[in-house]
Amino acid sequence: MTLFLNCTKDRDDETIELNGDYEISDFVWKGLNEFYYWQESIKMLADSIDDNKNQYTKFISENSDPKPFFNSLLSNKDRFSIIVDDYVELQNTLQGIVASNGMEFGLSLQCSSCEEVFGFVKYVHPGSDAFTKGIKRGDLFTHVDGIKLNRNNYRDLLFGDILVYEISLSDYKNGTFNLTGDNIELVKEKNFQKDPIHVSKVINYESYSIGYLMYNQFLSDYNDELNEVFSTFKTSNISDLILDLRYNGGGSVSNCVVLSSLITGQFTGEVFSKQNWNSKLNDYWESQNPEQLINRFISSLSTGETLNSLNLQKIYIITSKQSASASELLINGLDSHIQVIKVGDKTVGKNVASITVYDYVDNDGNKNPNHTFAMQPIVLAIENSDGFSDYQDGLEPDHFIKEISNNMGTLGGVSDPLLLKTINIITGNARLSKKIDDPFGEIIFDSNMKKNQRLILEGELFSPGK
Repeated sequence: MTLFLNCTKDRDDETIELNGDYEISDFVWKGLNEFYYWQESIKMLADSIDDNKNQYTKFISENSDPKPFFNSLLSNKDRFSIIVDDYVELQNTLQGIVASNGMEFGLSLQCSSCEEVFGFVKYVHPGSDAFTKGIKRGDLFTHVDGIKLNRNNYRDLLFGDILVYEISLSDYKNGTFNLTGDNIELVKEKNFQKDPIHVSKVINYESYSIGYLMYNQFLSDYNDELNEVFSTFKTSNISDLILDLRYNGGGSVSNCVVLSSLITGQFTGEVFSKQNWNSKLNDYWESQNPEQLINRFISSLSTGETLNSLNLQKIYIITSKQSASASELLINGLDSHIQVIKVGDKTVGKNVASITVYDYVDNDGNKNPNHTFAMQPIVLAIENSDGFSDYQDGLEPDHFIKEISNNMGTLGGVSDPLLLKTINIITGNARLSKKIDDPFGEIIFDSNMKKNQRLILEGELFSPGK
């Protein structure tokens, strides 16, 4: 969503002059006061705070460090709002452009009482450095640059500004990790474009023709590609569809609506979801454009191209503890209209949405040249057409199965336990799926959630003012 925020409040007295870090903290307060979902419950975001120029100036001057100031103004219900000092990096992340060697991985403790850590590869992006060097799903590593990973050193070894590191692969046998002797240097490309459509195929299994799509981020730039995928599903006359969102942490609402409309097609114009902002913005939209608060199913893209919708009455969705935001929105939005069967683990529980708030100096979209801070605050809660949005604790699966790092299989193949279980549910053979024990400790890091994938709204929003 493009958001124009003018941080000068209309008043009869002279405009406040706040420079340097004070200027950024001024932007933080005014942005949260205007747009923050929990604004009315935060005492220090009350509209009256900046009624008196001198008192407000003193208040800001006592909070000159913008990041701790931002955090001090958040609700204890808020798990997701962030502030960044480089909005270019944020914009790239939201478009799937990041510094990456192409290896998506998790880090887990080697046992419940261990400090030692191992990495497991979930998947590799085609065309990346990791792909070229033969890294594949299911690979395990225990050392980086020759140093054994543990709970205290993995951040310094793998993250920050590090663009090159070497991983040492390991095998796990009889309860222990053993180095294989394979040491692979991986190099991050600074602006690597990730393709969210990781796998799309038609699986012919017994008498069933099943469409399978692993979609890993909701990006509006991929609407055309999604429509092509569904064209293949449609011409293949698939009997069922499996949508794999286990690694999808969220993204664009408009792209979520497109995907939901491709899955269905029979609900064009009906409500997919409804937005609830703070009372100031709700009142503004209700008076100016109440349709802005509603997302509806569509039948064509903004280019005019007709969607290759499947008109399904039932869908199978693979979920995990990494499925968040727009992934949960898609599940909840569809649940009002068709049967949604969830297979996997409980989702994150992000039933709220954020937008990017910049420090605009005018209503023409010009940003303040004095800094590059931007905020990604929670600004609204989203409910489905039945009015349900109470899933802050996550959406429970209908059929539970956990992905185990040493038994991952091939994505899109029946060796993947999560996909096989879903296929067995479709074919009526769910009893054939066997439980697999996890011998490891807790997962302490996941690369898909590293950037705190956010639910983004697209369109235009102008400050309603006061």
